[in-house]
Amino acid sequence: MPLSAGDIRRIADLGRIDISEEQIKVMQGELNDIFQMIEEIRSVDTEGIEPMPNPHDGVERLRDDVVTEGNNRSENMKNAPEKSEGYFLVPQVIE
Repeated sequence: MPLSAGDIRRIADLGRIDISEEQIKVMQGELNDIFQMIEEIRSVDTEGIEPMPNPHDGVERLRDDVVTEGNNRSENMKNAPEKSEGYFLVPQVIE
């Protein structure tokens, strides 16, 4: 069902959009082209076709999610240029 110029005007009015007659003609053509493509897609017979959630059947090669090191505070603090009471000290950035 193609859109008329009146339909475009009504949609523009609902959106409080000021649109010229030239813009209405352009939008009418573009929207009707989009609706035509949608109708072509909807007309395809997909009966018996299994949905394809992912076009790649391969398995992702990810490493196992295992803990390799615990929280070693004393080892981390060795590298800190400045520290106090077990915390890293950083330069003040906000006054």
